[in-house]
Amino acid sequence: MKRRHVGLVLLAFVAATPVRAGDVKAISAGAVRGLIAGMIEDYTRETGQKFEFTVGTTGQLRAAIESGKPADLIISSAPLMGELEKTGKMMAGSRIDLGRIGMGVAIRDGAPAPDVSTPDAFRKALLDAKSVAYTGPAEGGTSGIYVMNLLKRFDITDAVEKKAVHANGGRDAVDKVVSGEADFAVTLISEIIPVKGARLAAALPESLQLWTVYAAAIPAASTEPAAARAFIAALTSPAMAGRWKAAGFEPPGAAR
Repeated sequence: MKRRHVGLVLLAFVAATPVRAGDVKAISAGAVRGLIAGMIEDYTRETGQKFEFTVGTTGQLRAAIESGKPADLIISSAPLMGELEKTGKMMAGSRIDLGRIGMGVAIRDGAPAPDVSTPDAFRKALLDAKSVAYTGPAEGGTSGIYVMNLLKRFDITDAVEKKAVHANGGRDAVDKVVSGEADFAVTLISEIIPVKGARLAAALPESLQLWTVYAAAIPAASTEPAAARAFIAALTSPAMAGRWKAAGFEPPGAAR
């Protein structure tokens, strides 16, 4: 399946067919893309339920939702979910926290890992790298905004931005490392693990770590709430715990 990194990415996880009545239309954060793709395939095979997924950064998802894009299910970071709940756009009591994910550094397979074990070491790695990839701040992504805040905190914004490779999402940032456009990428761990040709060098040190909770909920305007609710139940079943862990997420209970 060919990926397109332009704005919101429509992922045909199941089949490239027109959306039909009964299909679940989902808007999802890119951080869960690699994990959800496999779950969707298995769930569809077992139940026959079809999905249409729109995936993007937090900023892109916010724009899509505000534009009135139809959705039966939303999977997003907790801050965005909180915004939606305050507006009354989400079905009361439908929210389920799925888990939390931290930030890490991605490198190419076989490449030496930079030392990022302490804040000083991470700062030095950013300065020493020939190029660093991360989500461009204009995309409104959780990881990209956080990286920009770290650069400001380290007082190295100008030095790093001169050699930065801006991506339009965390997965794209990791792809740029695999292609050789960047020495390493800084993004959510769940966007590093699924990418062939890349590996997680290390998580950011705890004093710099950003833990992001992701949640699923059903919009009040959903036309398939029962189907969406059944899929959320499958995502959070004990049988799925191993998949969440393998994708880099901590269990839902650890996110609370």
